[in-house]
Amino acid sequence: MKKFAWFNLSFVCCLTIATESCYAYIDPATTSYVIQIAAGVIIACGATAGILWNKFARKVKKKKMDNIKEIEMDSKSSLNGKSVVKAEDLLDDEEV
Repeated sequence: MKKFAWFNLSFVCCLTIATESCYAYIDPATTSYVIQIAAGVIIACGATAGILWNKFARKVKKKKMDNIKEIEMDSKSSLNGKSVVKAEDLLDDEEV
């Protein structure tokens, strides 16, 4: 492991010492690639945020529905066995 680390250190030092300054031209196509990469990252982050938001909203909605069911069960037990007629029951009877 020490030999590998020593080799890497010496390689990096040689590259640093042996480099020369160069003046390069950045092609306009390179800029468009950078813009495309940035747009892709932004879209991916937005999609991820949307997916996570939907999962969170479903959990909140499920908890709310569970609370509503508990309230309905409590109200049914408080009626002492009397049944409650709902509008849905009346509509079902008319369709038959």
